[in-house]
Amino acid sequence: MSDMNKEQVLKAVRDNNVKFIRLWFTDILGMLKSFAISPAELELAMEEGMGFDGSSIQGFARIDESDMVAMPDPNTFAILPWRPADKGAVARMFTDVLNPDLTPYVGDPRYVLKRQLKKAADKGYTMYVGPELEFFYFKNSEGTEVLDRGGYFDLTPLDVASDLRRDTIFALESMGIKVEYSHHEVAPSQHEIDLRYQESLKMADAAMTYRLTVKEIAMKHGYYASFMPKPIFGENGSGMHTHQSLFKDGRNVFFDGSDKYNLSAAGKSYIAGLLKHAPEFCSIIAQWINSYKRLVPGYEAPVYVAWARRNRSALVRVPMYKPGKEMATRCELRCPDPACNPYLSFAVQLAAGLKGIEENYVLPEPVEEDIFEMSKKELAEHGITSLPSTLGEAIAITEKSAFVKEVLGDHVFEKFIENKKAEWDAFRLHVTDFELERYLPIL
Repeated sequence: MSDMNKEQVLKAVRDNNVKFIRLWFTDILGMLKSFAISPAELELAMEEGMGFDGSSIQGFARIDESDMVAMPDPNTFAILPWRPADKGAVARMFTDVLNPDLTPYVGDPRYVLKRQLKKAADKGYTMYVGPELEFFYFKNSEGTEVLDRGGYFDLTPLDVASDLRRDTIFALESMGIKVEYSHHEVAPSQHEIDLRYQESLKMADAAMTYRLTVKEIAMKHGYYASFMPKPIFGENGSGMHTHQSLFKDGRNVFFDGSDKYNLSAAGKSYIAGLLKHAPEFCSIIAQWINSYKRLVPGYEAPVYVAWARRNRSALVRVPMYKPGKEMATRCELRCPDPACNPYLSFAVQLAAGLKGIEENYVLPEPVEEDIFEMSKKELAEHGITSLPSTLGEAIAITEKSAFVKEVLGDHVFEKFIENKKAEWDAFRLHVTDFELERYLPIL
C-alpha cells in the first residue's frame, strides 16, 4: 500500500485531479462497504472522521445506537485505476470504524485484527502473510459457463483469460499491491494471482482490494469473476492458502537451521496451535454453506488435521521450495477460502499460533503419506481428525469455543454466530433440486 501521511494524501489528491474519495470498510462477513466524499471534505475527514448510520450494516450497531464514525487511514490512499480519469480521478482509503467518542468500535473487523496484532507486537512479533486467492471467470453472473477448458499452468489458447489476469495485475500494481505471479489453476476457467507477502493488516486491505479489482477488470472485459468456493460440481474449488510467518527484530521466528525440519520450537508450537484450534475457527475461514462443498477429500482441499512438508493433503504445510533459507521459512494453512473475511481470518490464525507458542503446544511428526487414501483405522492410528463437514457443524463447534470468542470479542462473536445460524436454517429448510430429482419420482 501507499504508506502516506495526511499532507501527502492531500497533495496526491491535488496532483491527480481526484474528484471523489471512496471510504471503504467491511461488515462482519467481509462485504466491502463504501461511501464517497469530495476533496473539500477530506482534510476534516482525516482529522475528525466522517459520520454514518451503522444500523443497516451487517453486524454493526442497533438502530438506537446507530451513529458511527469512519476514520480514513492515510496509509491506504490509492487511485482506482478502473475509474475513468478524464473528468477527474477516483481514489479510495480504508477506514477504521469508531464510536462517536472516537474510540475503536468493537464490531469493526479491521479492529479485531488490529487487536491481535497489538498482542503480537507486545511480544515483539510481526505477522507476515501471503495468501493465494483463487477464483473463476464465467460468461456472466447468471450461471457457470466457463471461458476455457484449461488446466493447471496451461497457456493460451486454452487459457483465454491471460489478458484479464494481465490487466488485473497492472491495476493492482498501480495501487501499490505487489504481485508475485499468476497462472491458470486446476479447474476449467479457474485462476490465481499471488500477492507478495507483507504485514498482515496491509495484506487484509490488499485482499479486499484484490477481490474487487478482479471483479472490476472482468466486468470491463464483459465477463464475471467469482470467489465462490465451489461453483462447479466435480471440479476443484477455490481456496485461499494462507502462508504466514512471525518476525522479531528482523529475524524469522519460525527458522532454526539446526532442526531437521528447519523449524524452531516457536514455529512448531505455532503450527500446533493452528492444528489444535482449526476446527474451532473453521467457520471463520470457511464461512459459507458452499465452503463445505469444497472441503471434501479428493479435490486438493484439506479436511484432515495434520501437517506435512510436501504433502498437499494435509491441513498445514511447511513449503520446501527453498529449504534452509531463513526468510522463506513459513507455514501454509490450506483450508481458508477466498470468500472469507480476511481481517477475521488472519486474526484467528494469528491468535491460534500465538496461543500455541504461549502454552508450548507440542507438534506431532509430519504425515507425508496421502491422507485421502488412508482408511479410518489408519487415520486413527495417526491421530488424525477431520474438520467440520458442514457450516452447521462448524458453527456448533465455534459457538462453544472460548478461544474464538476471546479473539473476535463478544459483539462480533455473537453477531457472526447469529448470522451463520440464520443462513444454515435457511439452507436446511430449503427443498433443493437434488431432492426433487432424487425423491419425487420414487416417493
